[in-house]
Amino acid sequence: MLNYLWGGFFLVGFAVAMLRFLGGDDAVFQAVVQSTFDMAKLSVEIAIGLIGLLALWSGLFRIAEQAGLISVLSRLLAPLFSRIMPEVPHGHVAQGAVTMNLAANMLGLDNAATPLGLKAMQALQSLNPVKHTASNAQILFLVLNTSSVTLLPVTIFMYRAQLGAADPTEVFIPILLATSLSTLTGLLAVMLIQKIPFDVVVLAYLGAGAVLMGGFVYWLGLLPAGELGTASQLLANGLLLAVIALFIGYGLWRRVPVYEQFVEGAKEGFETAVKLIPYLVAMLVAIGVFRACGALEYLVALLAEGLEGLGMGSGFAEALPVALMKPFSGSGARALMLDVMNAHGVDSLAGRIAAVMQGSTETTFYVLTVYFGVVGITRIRYALWAGLLCDVVGMVAAIALGLWFFT
Repeated sequence: MLNYLWGGFFLVGFAVAMLRFLGGDDAVFQAVVQSTFDMAKLSVEIAIGLIGLLALWSGLFRIAEQAGLISVLSRLLAPLFSRIMPEVPHGHVAQGAVTMNLAANMLGLDNAATPLGLKAMQALQSLNPVKHTASNAQILFLVLNTSSVTLLPVTIFMYRAQLGAADPTEVFIPILLATSLSTLTGLLAVMLIQKIPFDVVVLAYLGAGAVLMGGFVYWLGLLPAGELGTASQLLANGLLLAVIALFIGYGLWRRVPVYEQFVEGAKEGFETAVKLIPYLVAMLVAIGVFRACGALEYLVALLAEGLEGLGMGSGFAEALPVALMKPFSGSGARALMLDVMNAHGVDSLAGRIAAVMQGSTETTFYVLTVYFGVVGITRIRYALWAGLLCDVVGMVAAIALGLWFFT
């Protein structure tokens, strides 16, 4: 599957570039070739940028693991994991790693979520009997990351505030609902494919999660108007600092040689970042060709015309490029979101919906490349289609919720 997908990006890119050249666009070949150079450079820059983060969090994770803190965390969700990831043994380090990654994603701690996610994928790979093929547990974990429930979309608040939004945080509830629906869809789809029974324990955990989320939203709603963004940022940074202090403090309490263990873990993080470079180059260059040739623009235009033909395009068609870009490139989708806000107004319907789209899902192709690339998986089975299903649901929900809340 991945072979056809990767090759398809290049072949479609070449075909579209040839059509544009025959149509009189003499610069298209240069643009596509330049994109391959730029994306190859960007791949290395991303990997280098990850080195420090991976070294830091791999070192801290090593301390927590040696101190037994990861085992304590894994027991909190052991009844749930034993049902949705039955191949993961009770008390395995993978349970704690998955728990920490999902918690970091929910709290918008991007700097911690990716390193912890890579650690979780490596732990799941240690249980994988067929090393080049994604296991059921790895697919479920990846899908949960591509949908990525985010309780604190601080970055989106910041961009809206910088562009002069009357209430930068008014998109908070639509984002939370859209990303929750996307995650629930991914979870149910994978459980259905893997024939995982939907019993009372799973329902209890989902219900408890919904109650906690509702309580969190209610608490944030009690804050004075205009202070949600500041409170979210303070909470996110405070929690991140508290986690670091907890790991080190717990390690010292358990008489773990924290410095030595941190260094050993950091070495593993460095090696992990270097291993990612070939996978990032392969996928990002392919996506760059697909974008530079104009194929994505044609796809956006075709979709917009179809919606307008159905009488559905008014007001939000301008935000569609964000939806189509998001699975391919997080930075590209962010740039398009800012472009929509600048062109149509940060408080316009299109600007608000673009912000909700940006916060509704993660970057599927990037997550798939990084998480599977770090463990050398080449046969991804249905992981891509499940991730794209989350994207579609998240984007449709973003449009529907945007129309509901802002019209």
